[in-house]
Amino acid sequence: MLDRVREALFSTLAPWTPGAFVVDLFAGSGSLGIEALSRGAEHARFVEEDARTIGVLTQNVVDLGLSEHAEIVRGDALAPWAVRAEGDARGADIVFFDPPYPLVEGADTRRGVLDAVRHIVEFGLAPEGVVAFHARRGRLREADFGDGIEFAERIYGTNSMWYLQREEG
Repeated sequence: MLDRVREALFSTLAPWTPGAFVVDLFAGSGSLGIEALSRGAEHARFVEEDARTIGVLTQNVVDLGLSEHAEIVRGDALAPWAVRAEGDARGADIVFFDPPYPLVEGADTRRGVLDAVRHIVEFGLAPEGVVAFHARRGRLREADFGDGIEFAERIYGTNSMWYLQREEG
C-alpha cells in the first residue's frame, strides 16, 4: 500500500483507533496493525498464512516492543474464525482487509473473498466497527457487497479503499 494511501486510511480511521481492537488480515509484515497500535489501538490480531512472513512479522512486533499488545495467528485470513474466534466476547473495531489482488480478481476466488467480507461485517465487527478493504480501483462495485452493508469508497490513483459497516437499524 502506498504511503499516501496509508496516510489517508489512518486519517479516515482516526475516530475508531484509540483503544481499538484491530485485526490485520493478510498481515504480511504487519504494517497496518503496527501503525494502528502506534496511533493508540489497544490490541492487534495479525492473521497471516505464510510461515516465513510470520517470522518477519513476529520480529517486527518484538523489535517495536509491542508483544503484549499483539496476537499473531498463522492461518487463512478468509476463515470465519480469523476475525472473531469462538468465545471472543468483543468484535473488532477495525479490520484491515488487504488481500492479494489475484484473490479479488480471480474468477475462482472472488466469491470466497466477498463472502468472507460479508461474514466479517455481519459477525466479526463490534457494533460500530469498520472494515477497511483495499483493492485495485475499478475491481469492486457497490452491488458486490449486497444488502445490509453500508459502504463508502475513496479512490487514490489506482487504489480503491472501501469502508464497510453494518447497516444501521
